[in-house]
Amino acid sequence: MLEQLEGSQAVARGVGMCRPEVIAAYPISPQTHIVEKLSDMVRTGEIDPCEYLMVESEFAAMSACIGASATGARTYTATASQGLLFMAEALYNASGLGLPIVMTLANRAIGAPINIWNDHSDSMSQRDSGWIQLFAETNQEAVDLHIQAYRLAEELSLPVMVCMDGFILTHAFEQVDLPGQEQVDSFLPPFEPRQMLDPADPMTIGAMVGPEAFTEVKYLMHARQLQALDEIPQIAADFTETFGRESGGLVRGYQLEDAETVVVALGSVLGTIEDVIDDLREQGVKIGALAIRCFRPWPIDEVREALQGKDRVIVIEKAFAVGAGGIVGQDVRLALSGCESTVYDVVAGLGGRPITRKSLGKLFDDVLEGRMKPDRLHFLDLKKDVVEREINRLENGKSPGPHAENILRDIGTVASDSH
Repeated sequence: MLEQLEGSQAVARGVGMCRPEVIAAYPISPQTHIVEKLSDMVRTGEIDPCEYLMVESEFAAMSACIGASATGARTYTATASQGLLFMAEALYNASGLGLPIVMTLANRAIGAPINIWNDHSDSMSQRDSGWIQLFAETNQEAVDLHIQAYRLAEELSLPVMVCMDGFILTHAFEQVDLPGQEQVDSFLPPFEPRQMLDPADPMTIGAMVGPEAFTEVKYLMHARQLQALDEIPQIAADFTETFGRESGGLVRGYQLEDAETVVVALGSVLGTIEDVIDDLREQGVKIGALAIRCFRPWPIDEVREALQGKDRVIVIEKAFAVGAGGIVGQDVRLALSGCESTVYDVVAGLGGRPITRKSLGKLFDDVLEGRMKPDRLHFLDLKKDVVEREINRLENGKSPGPHAENILRDIGTVASDSH
């Protein structure tokens, strides 16, 4: 049924139809509206049976989910930014124990300096934690991916993180087609755990493992992640058959067939990218886009197949490895090993900075006209004069003070002083 809904409300209702039995969460912007809605649904009996646990931290939320999942309950939580970092130790426990927990990550920048707006630095910081990472482009896809995430998590007994851009999606009102409960029930069978703590049949989960077996355990974690590369397309196909619309999968191509230049990205920015591509297509430019819907495990074969033979690949990402370079860009290069495509790494949208059609149009024009060098990290809309002024302070002053406050003074966001 089509409804005009805030993204957070739509996701909460989609999660509710998956019949979670335990929800443990600690509020943090921009995820708060999701867990507030779920708490109301539990309170009113719309989700029943379900226990909603009000915990004291994000670490406690994930720990509670681990305990609940280990006893055979379908579990859910949500977080963002510093909250994800606070539960980092428990994230590795959840994946190492093979527990099918589903979590929404409302993507938000990691401080310091403090920032509540969107980028992908939080999810990228945990890319090697053993969680499957799925990225939503729209609120419709965010709802659909959560339903698919439970099926995927429980078929493989692995935790799944559904990433949706904070505020851009979580707080945006859009028309969303919410499925009926019968549809979800037909797609998502009752949870049958592979392992379950039961006092009547005692067993150990998470035993001490020494050098004699640790490598093999870690290898099996890797092997099951790779198994997801086969499961995700099949689950997406089953979803289309059940719900009548395409959603999910590993990657999605846009105007790729004759494209000489391809833009690679994750999340909501793809809508703006595709608008610019449409404008350029009208001018005769052969350009397309590749949306990465599954970032972990990395769909190396599918990315290679989509990009092989293309002259230029522009990777736009909302995070980067400080002191190293692009994160998604390096994975793209891995997929294109041995190919002749030129790859450009572009960091954009950090801390919620708008990624506009004008800026993207100039970026694509700079690449096509040879004004941008490949194999180096570029920052879209970087205020170079501000950066150079701060570098001069570092070189000429004994105690220049904190960068953030200096830059805010320079751009007039806070009052200047004599410093």
